[in-house]
Amino acid sequence: MTHLITDMHEILEIIANISVFMLELFGTCVLVYTAVKGFYYWIRKNESVRLYLAQGIALSLTFKMGGEVLRTIIARTWSELGVLGAIIVLRGLLTFLINWEIKEEKKALREN
Repeated sequence: MTHLITDMHEILEIIANISVFMLELFGTCVLVYTAVKGFYYWIRKNESVRLYLAQGIALSLTFKMGGEVLRTIIARTWSELGVLGAIIVLRGLLTFLINWEIKEEKKALREN
């Protein structure tokens, strides 16, 4: 029975590691795509470039925060959990600030 539990734990750890990698990859891809398209918008002098960039960064942070939450499954020590918790809090604050910026930018675009 203990071998079954050990094997299931190892499978869960593998699935969690793959999922964390995929979420981090998705977040990175969204960020790079947003940056390239944002640069294109900036060259074309599109007024909504700041809004587009902020929305892309917020989406990217959401993917990356999902990866950090999943990483808590495989954390083995309290210090690892503390670091992960701090990262989640910082990314959460960044997401909050970026969403506030999105709201302000939408308001500014409506006024123009």
